[in-house]
Amino acid sequence: MSLVSIENLSISYGAKTVLSKVTLTIEPGEIVTIVGPNGSGKTSLLRSIIGAVKPSRGRVTQRADLRIGYVPQRLHIDRTLPMTVARFLRLPTRVAPEVIDDALAQAGVPDLAAAQMSQLSGGQFQRVLLARALIGKPHLLLLDEATQGLDQPGSAAFYQQIEKVRRNTGCTVLMISHELHVVMSASDRVICLNGHVCCEGTPEVVASAPEYRALFGSGTMGALALYRHDHDHSHDHDHGHDHDHDHQHEHTEAAE
Repeated sequence: MSLVSIENLSISYGAKTVLSKVTLTIEPGEIVTIVGPNGSGKTSLLRSIIGAVKPSRGRVTQRADLRIGYVPQRLHIDRTLPMTVARFLRLPTRVAPEVIDDALAQAGVPDLAAAQMSQLSGGQFQRVLLARALIGKPHLLLLDEATQGLDQPGSAAFYQQIEKVRRNTGCTVLMISHELHVVMSASDRVICLNGHVCCEGTPEVVASAPEYRALFGSGTMGALALYRHDHDHSHDHDHGHDHDHDHQHEHTEAAE
């Protein structure tokens, strides 16, 4: 049974329609990436799944026992407020220390429980938000541009951690990102959104689709191939670094 079924979904804010007639399903165990230009309705789609946005038309149906973990695009915390990572993860309801330790380990930062939130790097902060989402042992993990502001190696490391989370817990992952060169290689299925579903399928199918290329150009296909190649190799030797340089070059072309 699908975790989430979206049927003929339309979302409007006043007179502006941001999503129109979107139909899709999210299946158990898969990693799905939603890509699309700014204003394409990506975040509105995620917010409709968690119930924060009410559809103008259509419906969103969740499996009855569905548990959702959510990693937001950003979260602002007062830097002057003394708060450890463990205390942050215990809010708003108390959580056992072993549950916190397990969530931090799953997020790839097992030694941060005693660290001050104000002292975390951007990458560490996002890992703590991931740990917070994992505390409830979700069936579905939602990521809304969770690596915004991280550099390219930090983003790649974060998404590789997401793959480990899926492998270790079996949870489904639905994520939004503008970093096509990284997230597409980590995905089982890609949905290209621009107010409606332009195309969907495996990363290779979507990257070669005319609708996708009309939005993003063809440069991303090269970056996708390079990243997939590098993904199976160590980056500790000169050959790997050469490829990584090309990978970044392709990303620049795609972004333009």
